[in-house]
Amino acid sequence: MDLQPIVDSSERLTRRAEWFISTQCIRVECPQLQEHIGPWLEIGIPATQVDRVVEFQRRWGGLTLPPSPEYEGGPKMLRAELSTGEPERIGWFEAGAQRVSMAYAFMIGPAGEFGIDGDRWVPLHASIEGWIESVALAHHASRWATQISTIRGDAIDELPLSTFEPVTEIRSLADTWWRGPDSLIAIHTGEAECFDASGLRVARVYTGLDEWGLSGG
Repeated sequence: MDLQPIVDSSERLTRRAEWFISTQCIRVECPQLQEHIGPWLEIGIPATQVDRVVEFQRRWGGLTLPPSPEYEGGPKMLRAELSTGEPERIGWFEAGAQRVSMAYAFMIGPAGEFGIDGDRWVPLHASIEGWIESVALAHHASRWATQISTIRGDAIDELPLSTFEPVTEIRSLADTWWRGPDSLIAIHTGEAECFDASGLRVARVYTGLDEWGLSGG
C-alpha cells in the first residue's frame, strides 16, 4: 500500500487542499477490503454498496487529518466500516472512528455525503472532499487571520452574510463557509440539526485576511 498522503480524489481538490494533505496529513497502514467482497455479496449487500466501500478505503483509508475546530476534531482517521447488522441502513457506511467518546458517528451517506449520524442523520458536506476542503480552509484561515471570534446560537443570525459569497469548494450542506472582503465565516449546524438544539449552532469568524488569506490558492 502506498502510504504517501497524496490521494487520488474522484473530485477535483483545490491547490490549498492538496497542499494541506501533502504537508499537514499523514497516511498510515490500513487494511484493504477485497477479502470481504465475497462474504458481503453472499449476505445480500448490494454490489454497488460494496464497490463504494472498497473504493473509499482505497482512496482515503488510513488518511489522518489534523483536528477540525468542530465535531470534537472529526474522524481520527479515515477508514471505511460497513455494518452488516442493519439492513435498513444500506447505503450508509462509517467514514472513520471518533477521536473521543461522542453521541454520533461519522458516516458516508447514500449519495456520497459526509455527515454525522446520531439522533438523526445530518449530511455536512456533499462529499468527503468537501469535508477535507473545510478542514483545510480552517487550518489556512487560522494561520493568516489577525482575529478569530466564536459565535453561538441565535447570535449567528445577526451575521451580515448578504455581503459575503459562499465558498463553493466545501460542497456545503449543513455546514457552510462564506468569504467577504477581508474575512471568512464558517457556520456549523450539524450538531444542532442532529439533536434538534439550535443553541448548538457555532460560527467562527476569521478576520483581518488579505487576498492570500482569503483563498490560499
